[in-house]
Amino acid sequence: MSSGVLVITLVAALGSGLAAGFFLAFSTGVMPALGRLPAAQAAAAMQTINVVVINPLFMTVLFGTALACLASIVGALADWDAAYGPYLLAGGAVYLLGTIGVTMVANVPRNDALARLDPASAEAESHWERYLAEWTAWNHVRTGASLIALGLEIGALYGS
Repeated sequence: MSSGVLVITLVAALGSGLAAGFFLAFSTGVMPALGRLPAAQAAAAMQTINVVVINPLFMTVLFGTALACLASIVGALADWDAAYGPYLLAGGAVYLLGTIGVTMVANVPRNDALARLDPASAEAESHWERYLAEWTAWNHVRTGASLIALGLEIGALYGS
């Protein structure tokens, strides 16, 4: 493994681990806690979280890792005969599809729909329970995908 691919793989692995930990905290702590609040309070809190989370540090972890995964896929394809190639390709693909793809297709649209609601409205109250269940289920997928990507990226490091 060249030093460039090694650095990219380390960045992808660290980012995948950070993303997995962040999503795990939501699945195991934040969302269950919000689920214990009255719907209006929970919806208002989640609306605030969804604004605050769009910050340079989190966006760098989430999308910087995606860039590292793209670069690792290129590295894998460039040196496909190396033992680490399939691990890098699979790890990058799992992160891009299971973490970024799910975020953009499942979680963000739900966040956008929640943002349009007045938390104190009857519509928000009826929407909240469905949002909580669906958003959390998709967040479990993102957590698992990030963990699997991390494992594959570590596998690439051991295979180099």
